[in-house]
Amino acid sequence: MTTIRAAQAFHGIIPPVVTPLTPDYQVDETALRQVIRHLLLGGVHGLFLLGSTSEVVFMDAPARREVLRIAVDETQGRVPLLAGVIDPTTDRVIAHARDAQAAGVDGLVVTAPFYARTSQTEIIEHFRAIRQAVPLPIMAYDIPVCVHVKLERATLRTLRAEGLIEGLKDSSGDDTNFRLLALECQNDPDFRLFTGSELMVDTAFQVGAHGCVPGLGNVDPAAYVALYDTARTGDWVKARQIQERLIRLFSIALQGAPRTSGGASGVGGFKTALKLMGLIPYHHMNRPNLPLNDQETERVGAILREGGLL
Repeated sequence: MTTIRAAQAFHGIIPPVVTPLTPDYQVDETALRQVIRHLLLGGVHGLFLLGSTSEVVFMDAPARREVLRIAVDETQGRVPLLAGVIDPTTDRVIAHARDAQAAGVDGLVVTAPFYARTSQTEIIEHFRAIRQAVPLPIMAYDIPVCVHVKLERATLRTLRAEGLIEGLKDSSGDDTNFRLLALECQNDPDFRLFTGSELMVDTAFQVGAHGCVPGLGNVDPAAYVALYDTARTGDWVKARQIQERLIRLFSIALQGAPRTSGGASGVGGFKTALKLMGLIPYHHMNRPNLPLNDQETERVGAILREGGLL
């Protein structure tokens, strides 16, 4: 897939796929295949593997390769696959990118380097090195809450001008910056702008986003697809109604905190919902993150019933 074709292919609802685990914390192949089938049946337009919702930073290289092998085999080219190649250093990211290329994915998702805080100049060099090493389309991933540095608009402008990125997943939570990015990129047919928010998707589409990467889409992919389709028709009243139902459903992501971290509460809520829906057998989290307990699971079940999913 060429970079231009890739940019045009990446659109719509591309959920960050959870990684089901066995009781001994290995990738659960059967469960992962079931989740992927559930997402495809929901009509999603692509899959983002090995992202934050996938617990990628807790996974070693063999586990990451296993996820990619399973997903490529299960999808059989039906939708584009993006692989997160997320690690603190450029050389490690390049190694993951080569694994992803060998597995047969269609594009890479790259954050800024993290742990050691990097400058914007160093971030640009990071992207240059990855593109030079692995000629796959790259979607930049702005998630400062995790990497503790923002991809500034000037940096993104440089990356776009040099042809180093084909898109951006914005999980910064900075709505003003997102609006400015949408305005700046509106006449670039080869660049795709995605929101990582589950809660402001109708607004993102209204200002020009090409798609959404919603963790909650693991649970109710069809609703996010309906939101995308409705937004494309310009029926913003109906889009708002769909969005508001999803906002209520998103409370499954809040049930673990403060006993767990916010991230574990969110991903744990999604996994617990999938377990209650009969799609995965276990809701284990990669250690040290804790799974939801019985009381929290009961609350998730009540929310699912209210949302019509149980």
